[in-house]
Amino acid sequence: MEIKKSFQRQEYTARIHCVQDYIDEHLDKELTLEELATVAGFSSFHFHRIFSTIVGESLYKYIQRTRLEKAAGFLKSNQKKSITEIALELGFSNSAVFSRSFKKYYGMSATQWRDSKNSTINSNNGQTESSNGKDTLMNDMYDRNDTTQSHWRRMNMKIRKEVEVKSIQDMSVIYVRHVGPYAGDGELFDRMFGKLFKWAGARDLINDKVKVLTIYHNDPSITKDEKLRISVCMTAPIDIEVSGEIGKMMVSGGKYAVGHYEVAVNEYPAAWDHLCEWLIDSGYQPDDKPCFELYTNDPEQHPEKKCRVDIYMPVKPF
Repeated sequence: MEIKKSFQRQEYTARIHCVQDYIDEHLDKELTLEELATVAGFSSFHFHRIFSTIVGESLYKYIQRTRLEKAAGFLKSNQKKSITEIALELGFSNSAVFSRSFKKYYGMSATQWRDSKNSTINSNNGQTESSNGKDTLMNDMYDRNDTTQSHWRRMNMKIRKEVEVKSIQDMSVIYVRHVGPYAGDGELFDRMFGKLFKWAGARDLINDKVKVLTIYHNDPSITKDEKLRISVCMTAPIDIEVSGEIGKMMVSGGKYAVGHYEVAVNEYPAAWDHLCEWLIDSGYQPDDKPCFELYTNDPEQHPEKKCRVDIYMPVKPF
């Protein structure tokens, strides 16, 4: 009976993950309960309650929060677009509704957020706070024990670092997803990849052409820790049937800045820092797609136990 209950919960969670992916891709449109219930494969009568139980917030609040977080990212990265343009692109009925919602959630106006280079969300209470130094996706992706600039300059001296801009095709991937804090939690990633490899191995999906990656769906300087989403992924045929905790989605193709790094476990933050610093003088700005890490070796086979990782940041010209 317990096994049956566990499987059922996994199936419910997998369906909600599909809804979250759908919401991410359609934030510019009106999203109805009936439409999202159809994506989940539940009746609209039960869907809202199931979503709230699994995600921990109502469907309306989730969509609203996701839109506001996306808007906060746009305000930081796209200075040319007006606040009204951003509001309308993300499905708000008008700029006044957006402005009220934004100020209520972040504790400051959208204009103040855009003008404040060091604003970041306080994960304890949802309010904004001033930050020392650069608070960006690259800096917050991993936990830091030493935040002095001299430390990170030393770290950057030790990593192999190359950056190129290239276009990639859409990738079909299977994934295991985690919602919540992840910084510095190596055991969490080991468990997630373990589940993914076990499922894929049983279906003969692992071969020398498979790509293994981690997708970061949120910016930690914008999204509260308990709401962060990551997906550990493996490329797989587009028609693969998934089940349980294993989900399926497309990684959007397009233009990416790709940093090639060879790092020890504690050097990942320096690699992200380097890519961020490269971006500032590159003539590019971040595009509206998640970043991801692509792993290209087995660290256990490396003479220094280092990981060769390519960090992909979606970009577009200024």
